[in-house]
Amino acid sequence: MLDKLIQIFRRPPPADFQESRREDRLRTIEGSSSAEKAAEMLRAPAALMQLTHEEALVVVSYMQPRRIAEGTTFIREGDTRDTDFMLLLLDGEVTIESIVVSRTEPITVSVLGPGSLIGEMGLLDGEPRSASCTALTDLRGAVLTRKALAQLMDEEPRTAAKLMMAISMRIAQRMREGAEKLKLYSQLTQAMQEEINGLATP
Repeated sequence: MLDKLIQIFRRPPPADFQESRREDRLRTIEGSSSAEKAAEMLRAPAALMQLTHEEALVVVSYMQPRRIAEGTTFIREGDTRDTDFMLLLLDGEVTIESIVVSRTEPITVSVLGPGSLIGEMGLLDGEPRSASCTALTDLRGAVLTRKALAQLMDEEPRTAAKLMMAISMRIAQRMREGAEKLKLYSQLTQAMQEEINGLATP
């Protein structure tokens, strides 16, 4: 996948061919309120605001609609097989759960709502899923598979590059937030240990 991205600007397809492909794809979603909603969500500040409206619509044209029933776990922590997609959540809520060290029951890490991207790390690297995702309500979303992403890279390289950069920035932001939480947790643990040591000292 990374090799494909590196080649994007070295071999752009002919402009006429690319424009024709784009028009054909946009026609397939023309008039769809769900496609418009998905495009707006892709551009929302919390998502991928680097995309223009037309570029977001192009990305949506490579996605497939997906409905998920309440209570369905559609991504499982540790799964190594079903890692080739991400979901843009249009309606509903999803609980993100993880089993941490020394626990046997999952704990809820967060609850995500409309506009959220779910599973983007697996889409990019194919590594085992890092958490489980369960539909808290009936869900309506749009799925981008790794195969569709590869096709987007071939046919719309500049849009694909902007999408990949935006997803990478989103992942980096989440990692920074996680590092801050870990730092706070370490400080809290150290303070508690010092208090315990003080109580234990005669």
